Amino acid sequence: MTDPPEVAVVRWPGQAPPLPDGLGDLLASYHLQTQAEKGEAVAGVDGLPDRYRVEITDPRTAFADDVVLLALSGDTAVGCLVVTASVAGRSEVKRLWTAPAFRGRGIASKLIRAALAHAAESGVSAVRLSVWKWREDAIALYERLGFTVTESWDEREQLVCMERAV
Repeated sequence: MTDPPEVAVVRWPGQAPPLPDGLGDLLASYHLQTQAEKGEAVAGVDGLPDRYRVEITDPRTAFADDVVLLALSGDTAVGCLVVTASVAGRSEVKRLWTAPAFRGRGIASKLIRAALAHAAESGVSAVRLSVWKWREDAIALYERLGFTVTESWDEREQLVCMERAV
């Protein structure tokens, strides 16, 4: 048996190719799974709300002011996370996703740690995120990495808001 290839975390734009192959596929999987978990399953990307379709089809525009962190196995994107531009000294982490075939290898933890490092380099004082309450494994991961539940800034029901000082 051979060891799985090493997974590297890179920034886009910046260290990664101009538009990495697979980013749209990761975002599509993330949004389709989320819609299904919310009880609003759709047959494909065309059934997603416009704001999500734009992320998938044109991430350059959707994340123009943000940094996308990608976990790459060779040239293949196997995980992603978006760090928003700072607002009032805070950035937000969103769209954390690891391709199912690559789960259990610490990729999500690597992406979050890279997001925290990027935030620190950018002079951000805190990083926040929101997560659906049924994503208990994700909440546990965030707690292990120092995030704590905080007052909600989002009106959507069943959303847990968390924050961590950088």
